[in-house]
Formats: sequence, structure tokens, C-alpha cells
Amino acid sequence: MAAGNNAPRRGSEQFSTRHVTGLIVHSMTAMAATLTLAPDEALDETAFRLDFRSDTITQPTQAMREAMRTARVGDDVFSEDPSINALEARAAQIFGKEAALFVTSGTQGNLLALLSQTHPGEEVIAEAGAHMANSEVGGAARLGGLTVRTVVGRAGKISPEQVASTVRPENVHFARTTLLAVENTHNNAGGTILRAEEMDRLAETARSCGLKIHVDGARIFNAAIGLGVEPLRLARHADTLTFCLSKGLSAPVGSVLVGSNAVIDEARRYRKMIGGGMRQAGVLAAAGLVALDTGIDRLADDHRRARRLAEGLARVPRVSIDLASVQTNIVRFDIAGVGLSAAGLAEGFQQHGVRISGGPGTGVRMVAHRHIDDASVDLALEAMVSIAAKSSNS
Repeated sequence: MAAGNNAPRRGSEQFSTRHVTGLIVHSMTAMAATLTLAPDEALDETAFRLDFRSDTITQPTQAMREAMRTARVGDDVFSEDPSINALEARAAQIFGKEAALFVTSGTQGNLLALLSQTHPGEEVIAEAGAHMANSEVGGAARLGGLTVRTVVGRAGKISPEQVASTVRPENVHFARTTLLAVENTHNNAGGTILRAEEMDRLAETARSCGLKIHVDGARIFNAAIGLGVEPLRLARHADTLTFCLSKGLSAPVGSVLVGSNAVIDEARRYRKMIGGGMRQAGVLAAAGLVALDTGIDRLADDHRRARRLAEGLARVPRVSIDLASVQTNIVRFDIAGVGLSAAGLAEGFQQHGVRISGGPGTGVRMVAHRHIDDASVDLALEAMVSIAAKSSNS
């Protein structure tokens, strides 16, 4: 082939290095211009005022954004990130535990708690509607080799007697039951709270059966605010506890697992095993610290608005709701009597600018969070009345 055939040609697929570099610079500049938002647009939270899908949609506060911008960071795999170290120390102190571990999510924290305290082939007890038993992709079985034995509770709670009767006797045919998992608050039951005295009784039975105790406390601060007790009280009997920073507390990412030094050391190794080792993640932990300082007490506002929403829904004809289950920021109700599915209601709400999660059944969940105000509740109730009336006339 002649040398001249290798020369770059204008209008062909071959370009000079300078031309390619110019294209890259131009593209990056254009992308930056496209992605850059005006400060007021970047922080506009009004779009979330009618979004009742979950408290996970909350945006970080201005104080969190500033803390993230100025966060001191290091390599967390070497335990050298000062912001993460500070968050872990604070979390351990709040719950009266020796140590803590910053993780990417509540699901990861729950999995690490199981991996660090059980062995493959063992059995874990959980309430039938628990998040760990239904919504964590079977991680306990796939990655831990564990059987999750579910027990149907009442309002998301299982009794000490149920725990005692569920523990397997020592027998060559049976898996060994080694851990009790408790969810507080209980999402599927409507944000119901396991009271401290109820946990005392459960723990007494669990210990008598030789069980460790893990608390899935994704919304444990909601439970504490709802009861008017310190979070420490609800963690007294827990060998491990996971709580989320990215739900009602409004941090953008992350959960924390707390426990003894020995268990957290094991959890740190398992976190690395499943790809959860983070480097300069102090930019995320910084927001978590702000969340713990400023986000807990205001959860009472979410509870008040959820209650107001629930009482309004109870007045809508043919809507079925158990007001006793509305104890924190979650409202669950049924619309079978309205003649709609959850997906149909979601579509109707959308026409009023209100967002909920739709599904094939008739059960609906709406969640209050810091972007929901009193006007949001009023608008949602007005929309529900309109949708229900329209359905009855069709």
C-alpha cells in the first residue's frame, strides 16, 4: 500500500490528533454548558411538594450541599477519611454501640449484619412483611446461604411466643436458628412502631433461645420521635442496627450499621468483599453528619402531616384505612371500594399533579417528608375526593 494512502483526508473518517482533541474539548465544553444549572434552579424543591411516593425522594438541604462542598476527605478503605470517621463515631455514640460502619444503603447494611453474625446453612427469623424478607433481592440466601423463616405478625410485630415456637430444636434434619431480625418502624405495616417494652420482651425470649438480634432501623428515628424516647433506648438489645440517612433525614446517600467492635470489623471485611469499599466518600458522610444534627427533630412535622392526611382519607367515601396503623410518616389505605387499582389511582392523581407509586393491587402507600407541607396534604385530599367521586359516577 502506498504511503500516501495513510495520510489523513478531509471529509473522511480519519482526522488529525489536533482535530480530535478539538472535538473533545468542544464536546466537554458543550456538555458543561448543558449540565450547569442556575443556583435557584438547582435548589428548587417545589417539584417535590406533591410527591408522596417515598421519603427517599428528599433532596439534600442547602447546609448539606455546603458541607459536601467543603468536606475533608481521605481514603476510607484505609480508614483515613475524617468525615466518615466522624460520622461513624457519632452514629455509635447515638446508639450506645462500640463502632459503626458507613454503607451505601440499608439493604447493604442489613446484609453485612447477617454475614457478620451467621454462617451459611443457618436460619434467620423475620416478620412476614419485613423488608429484609421481601425487598432485598434474596441477598441473605444468595450471598449468606441463609434461610429466612417468616412469621406472620400483627401490625408488623411478632410476639415472644411466636419467636420461641419458631426456633428450631436441635436436630440433624434442621437448620440452626441463630438470629432474630426486627424492623422498626415497619414499612409494610404502615410505619408502625415497636415500642421499647415490646422489644424488651422480644429480646428476653431471643436471648433465652440463643439468638442474636439485628434491628432494621431504616426509620428508627421516626420510631424514637413517635415514642418520645432517645434512639439509644430502642437499640439497647440490638447486637447490630442499621439506619438510613437518605430517607426522612434527607441526606443524598447512605446508611450506617452499628454494633460491637468485633462485628463491625467483620462487616468492614464483608463490605469490601461485595464491592462496597469507598475511597473519598467523605463528601457523602458530611451530608450525613448534617442530617443527624438537623434532621431528626423535624420528623415530628412529617408525622403530624401524615396523620392529617390519614384522617382526611378516612372521610372519603369507600376508602378503607386503619387509623391505628398511622403512627409515623407512612399512610397505607385500600381503595377497592372506590373501584380503582393503585395504578389507576396513581394515574388519576397524576392529573392533579400528585405523585404516588402505583401497583396492580388496591393497597396504596403515601409518605410524608420534609418537602410535604400542609398545603400539599390539602391538595392531595382534594384530588382524592375528586377521583373517588368521578369513579362512583362512572
